[in-house]
Amino acid sequence: MIVEPLDVREDGSLPGPLLTELTELYASNREFQQLSGDFPDPDDIRPEQVAASLAEELAHPDAEVLIARSAGHVIGVSVTRSHHPADPDDPDPWIGLLMVHARDHRVGFGRELAEIVEKRFREAGRQGVKLAVLENNPNAVAFWTALGYEETDRRKDLRLGRDSIVMRKAL
Repeated sequence: MIVEPLDVREDGSLPGPLLTELTELYASNREFQQLSGDFPDPDDIRPEQVAASLAEELAHPDAEVLIARSAGHVIGVSVTRSHHPADPDDPDPWIGLLMVHARDHRVGFGRELAEIVEKRFREAGRQGVKLAVLENNPNAVAFWTALGYEETDRRKDLRLGRDSIVMRKAL
């Protein structure tokens, strides 16, 4: 697996082929999209919606979008923030999204991408990493728990007010 920061053009746009692959990745995770409500129609996710979502993430100066590839294909994406947007006293960085293409589920790419993200934070001197999982997503809770994350809180997410479980892993 090769993981690189998302490379946007000077005008902030994404190269067409990359945007097509990212749209396919997002659309392949229909169950998650249905649970999250991030897109109006989980059966019709469009490139301009994915581009707008990524642009919204990258508008934050402490955000980073990582693209994971294997055999030349986009297989995953991770969105991180070096600080919690609403809690400046929180010392931990956050994983806002980690998604693997549905065709590549259950082969270890999610675990590998999570480990790469954790390693980047560890090398930056961070002591832990947090994330929020939607309460209605037991598969995600099981995935993160298997990776050593522990529940620390329950609260509404900032964006849509969804019930979420905050999880943390010491690095």
